[in-house]
Amino acid sequence: MSQQLQQVHPNVLAKILKQRTLYQNEEIVVIDKPYGLPVHGGPGIKNCIADVLPILAKMLENMKAEPLHLCHRLDKETTGVMVLARSKEAAEKIRLLFKTRQVEKIYWAIVLGDPDPVEGVVEIPIVEKEVQSHQSHYKMTLAPNYRLCPEDGKVMKTRGSRHAERAVTRYRRLCAASACSLLELQPVTGVKHQIRVHLAYGLGCPILGDHKYSHWSKLAPQKLPEHTLRRLKLEQSKARHLPLHLHAHRLCLHLGQPLDFVCKLPLFFQKTLRKLELDIPKD
Repeated sequence: MSQQLQQVHPNVLAKILKQRTLYQNEEIVVIDKPYGLPVHGGPGIKNCIADVLPILAKMLENMKAEPLHLCHRLDKETTGVMVLARSKEAAEKIRLLFKTRQVEKIYWAIVLGDPDPVEGVVEIPIVEKEVQSHQSHYKMTLAPNYRLCPEDGKVMKTRGSRHAERAVTRYRRLCAASACSLLELQPVTGVKHQIRVHLAYGLGCPILGDHKYSHWSKLAPQKLPEHTLRRLKLEQSKARHLPLHLHAHRLCLHLGQPLDFVCKLPLFFQKTLRKLELDIPKD
């Protein structure tokens, strides 16, 4: 799907996003972001959301419409609720709400394993580091302020990294089966790759299909438990094709009135839940 989105004409991509519009008023447009579509351009990226915002604005309003503005970002592989603004002023207002943590964001993720405890808060700073391996690359990782003293096992404060950013993620398990769990996540802060890093390195439960954060020292496909492979009818050699199962499920913000947007799970995510026999609790 992500390869297809890179091949289409920008007008076609804008049309796809128009069809995925969840809500619009005079200030904002809310879309359901598809899998594999980058928000910003970069090396090797042909199509991204930022590039088609002028076309999308004209399709939604008229030929004189000013381009839409980005208010926040989602990773290329993350699906779900995304807010765009119709004007610079509205964009700045919404960015400020994100910055001052006045936007409630709820994500759903399928992870390997079972978090212990099943509900809690991960509060560990995050920093970007270079991974020294045969293929040198950069990754976000934990930069904890505390560690256990090897002599007596007591908690000691360490010298934190100057570049580390504070990162807080609330989580709770919704259900578990087939050596996997479905988690509901609420990032309180907004550090790059925060949810992925906190789950993989903080809780030891990497997101299903997160090939980047399932290993630290190498770039390799995620290793899946036998039980999970059987349920998914998948061979380990084909695991690299598994998509990242992280979805921006809900977003609540206050713009003159309280606004609450919910985005249903993409089809591939629903199919995986069925295969793994993970039952979503009914609200």
